[in-house]
Amino acid sequence: MTVGAETFAEHITRRPAATGDTAEATRRGAQLDALLGDPHAPANPHGLTNLLAADARHRPPGETEWLLARAGLGAEFVPVAHGGRLTRVDLLDRVLRPVSRRDVTLGYRSGLGSLLAACAVWTSGTEQQRASTAALLLGGGRIAGAPQNGPARGEIVARPTTGGFRLDGRGEGIIDGNRADAYVVHARTGPAGTPHSDSVLLLRAGRPGLRILPGPLATGLRGAPCSAVELTDCAAPDRALIGGVGEGVALGLRSRQVGDCLVPGLLVTASGTALHSAVRASCEGRSDGIAHRWQGPLAGVFADLLACDSLATVAMRALSLLPDRAQVPAAAARYLVPGVLRENLEQLTSVLGARGHERDSARYGMLGRLMRDLPAVAPATSAADCQSVIAPQLRELAERSWFAEDMPPPGLFRLCAELPAFDHRLLTAVNRGDFLASTLLASAARVASVRGIGGQIGVLSDLAGLCVGELRELRERLLEMPAPGAGEYPVAAWCALTDRYALVAAAAAVLGVWESQDGSDPFLAAPAWAVLALIRIVGRLGLRAPEPPADVLETVRNELVRRQRGHISFDLHAAVATW
Repeated sequence: MTVGAETFAEHITRRPAATGDTAEATRRGAQLDALLGDPHAPANPHGLTNLLAADARHRPPGETEWLLARAGLGAEFVPVAHGGRLTRVDLLDRVLRPVSRRDVTLGYRSGLGSLLAACAVWTSGTEQQRASTAALLLGGGRIAGAPQNGPARGEIVARPTTGGFRLDGRGEGIIDGNRADAYVVHARTGPAGTPHSDSVLLLRAGRPGLRILPGPLATGLRGAPCSAVELTDCAAPDRALIGGVGEGVALGLRSRQVGDCLVPGLLVTASGTALHSAVRASCEGRSDGIAHRWQGPLAGVFADLLACDSLATVAMRALSLLPDRAQVPAAAARYLVPGVLRENLEQLTSVLGARGHERDSARYGMLGRLMRDLPAVAPATSAADCQSVIAPQLRELAERSWFAEDMPPPGLFRLCAELPAFDHRLLTAVNRGDFLASTLLASAARVASVRGIGGQIGVLSDLAGLCVGELRELRERLLEMPAPGAGEYPVAAWCALTDRYALVAAAAAVLGVWESQDGSDPFLAAPAWAVLALIRIVGRLGLRAPEPPADVLETVRNELVRRQRGHISFDLHAAVATW
């Protein structure tokens, strides 16, 4: 791949690091958190009481949306080159976490949905399209995306005409589409089922022949309901085309990567709110912290959150540092994280007991709310889409990359290390390597070299070795499978291999993040959380995992209590929040 006259590697090297961007994004996130105020204060118009009340009425929290718009949140979704503040996806994640900590739906309505739709424009749009999209978002406007054609999503067909296209059909599942000022639409322009079947167009609302139809009353994401776009002999000029004719599938694979890792990160944050509720409930009336019977389950959920955050955050950082190798890690995060979080939320309902059914309670109501919203944010079709991204590439990665690729740059895992600015245009439709596999092998070897220390390090070395063994077995099984297009495609077998690969990828991310700690956070620098996270991952792989050592559970439990009492988020950033 070339960028102008430079090679891809030269372009990556010459892009300047955005010095100080991490501190600035952290500051903006803290400002938003303070602006939204104490979520548990009943009189706070932006608190959980009012957010839950608006949800019960199937209404958006208009006052809070207005507050975020006035604070300039829309600029976070526009690249700096076009007048916004978007430099890197992992920094956007830091800014948005205070919003997601309160309400996932609020994040969608306040601009996240527009960003996910606009990614196609930032990735392959013309300068005019990029400039007009930036002006729309900076002016408070919204963009919605119609998903790619499919049996459950409807189909839109675009017929070439002189100077443009004529569109007919219907696209389903457009989140918050009734309030959008423009739409990014996938339309079939070639034979169905081929790599060049679709094209992508940017259409303004109000165009003749374009109608937005209300969808059914939503169970989840009530404040951001789904709708459908109906096109009837709708004329679109050539300048509406994003990229080239027939590039829709490849463009979708490239532009979706931002959402594939950003959404899981924000879901981890929202799940942290539910964990806060459960820890609070388990500590009520006790001076010695968490009730004994809940220590194991709550510590396990905490370790899972940190593992999920590791995978999502590393994938976000790879978008800037290794954009030609970010697609599969991003898809793995989008595939794995919602399922793990769903299991965790079910565990937390046991801890909360009857309190978990207090849907209007600011202290406990967000657990039930998130359990209801999670399938809407991460539907089964999304998981299937992620499998369809990962599975066709696994065999080639196993053959050419695993056990052969060098370690990625260490800055990838150092969460406060500055990175090059993110450029959507550098994203690729096919992974060109697997840095997580190489990370797993190198980390496991380093931990094994000090295994003689014993204790938690010894357990961590054993667990890392099990994950390496799983990667080796995966490679053997993949090389026995027919390559895509070279014979019968055993879907069930590929799905099982994809599931196991995602777990191994999460283990690699955990090891990479743990090894890269600088000691500023003693808990993350210690091996206890990584040990417990890998025990949970190894268990999900169906391998025989050791029981968590007593000192591991004690360390993680003590951190749970410390963060609960100190109003600190249950993620990698350990941010002090207005709780």
